[in-house]
Amino acid sequence: MGKDKHMSFMPPTDSMFLLAESREHPMHVGSLQLFVPPEGSGPEYVRQMLDAFRQTDNVSPTFRKRPAEPVGSLGNTWWMSDDTIDFDYHIRHSAVPNPGRIRELLQLTSRWHGALLDRHRPLWETHVIEGLEDGRIAVYSKIHHSMVDGVAALRLMQNALSEDPTKMDCVPPWAIQPGKKKEPREGGGFNPMGLLRAGLDVAADVAGIAPASFKIVNQILRDGDITLPGAPKTMLNGPVGGARRFAAQSWEIERIQRVAKSSGTTLNDVVLAMVSGSLRNYLLEQHALPDEPMTAMVPVSLALRAESAGKESGGNSVGAIIVNLATDQENGSTRLEEIAYSSRQAKKILSGLSPMQILAFSAIQMLPLALTPVPGFVKYTNPAFNVIVSNVPGPRNEMFFNGAKLDGLYPVSIVLDGQAINITLCSRDKYLDFGIIGCRKSVPHLQRLLTHLETALAELETTWG
Repeated sequence: MGKDKHMSFMPPTDSMFLLAESREHPMHVGSLQLFVPPEGSGPEYVRQMLDAFRQTDNVSPTFRKRPAEPVGSLGNTWWMSDDTIDFDYHIRHSAVPNPGRIRELLQLTSRWHGALLDRHRPLWETHVIEGLEDGRIAVYSKIHHSMVDGVAALRLMQNALSEDPTKMDCVPPWAIQPGKKKEPREGGGFNPMGLLRAGLDVAADVAGIAPASFKIVNQILRDGDITLPGAPKTMLNGPVGGARRFAAQSWEIERIQRVAKSSGTTLNDVVLAMVSGSLRNYLLEQHALPDEPMTAMVPVSLALRAESAGKESGGNSVGAIIVNLATDQENGSTRLEEIAYSSRQAKKILSGLSPMQILAFSAIQMLPLALTPVPGFVKYTNPAFNVIVSNVPGPRNEMFFNGAKLDGLYPVSIVLDGQAINITLCSRDKYLDFGIIGCRKSVPHLQRLLTHLETALAELETTWG
């Protein structure tokens, strides 16, 4: 490690993620990327990728930061910057055990994501993984949420890629990207934890909240069918342990868009219907399905983006809505109809609010997440919602890193007491890449959710495909 360069004050919205962290609650976000090596490359390509990752002098300030010492006190309020980076520590060469299936890769990812980052070093790690039976290379990266939110972290990964398969001078995410003056900091409200952070940022600026509240209450009284915070307690809404299980799979966007178009709903509605069917079947297997319908917290940006069936909205609205997942309904088409209606009603409430009002209203809905560390809160209260489902806009075209084709971009998020699983998906070219992270103890056989996602989509396709 090099000598300390300087100290800088840590904003409270950074500090809160360090203060909230414990062995049971790691506060880092990550991603698992899959790459197809360039045609004609040999076994030395992994070593070449490692060399490209490690031979970086121009490390960005974000990846030099670490908590000040002593890490348990001063380290929660001040950042220090390291002059040099121990790349052998931060960038690790790993291999999956035989037979080298995706199953073994996900087992490794689960283990790595459950381990805390060392606060005596800059708070990030990257693993370059070989040994997959299909010849692909995997890269698992994680970075602490006090440094960037999940969306910003994924954007950093994307910024290192190129649409040109012949470009061989790509630099890794921790290097200052040529021609880029600023690093991504916040994710524009796509990430739920980022929403909570942003909500705290504007907590003091409450102008217009009272009129907004009056409008919301009026609409709720008039319509009477808005999904509000408050959901049935399930096995997914209890305290969590420190170990994690990660599951990931890709679906063709065209399949989901076809159902959305035929049913007159949105891409996001169909995604939520897949999640609803998956959770229903999973909880039926566990003999734990509640009689009342479960709900999901969905970042508004996902809903707005889905309006054009997969195309990004030109707006920059931030916030969150709570959607009825209709898990009490046996028929998949009925669930889709109720989800679409619930989503429309929730978005109608936000339609007349300013961005600041949307953000403040959403932060209020998410306040229970900030209260989960309070002893007894999770045990004795019902959750505001049962699951978080968020979407991160990814690259629209094929992407490459020094000739290697990106073949998977799976977000790995955070679970909390009261929210034992988190479902995050990222668009990539013609695919939606789903990443599901969960508490290993309270969510057994989490990988079954992937099977049920496919079953739910196939059921919708029989009616609307």
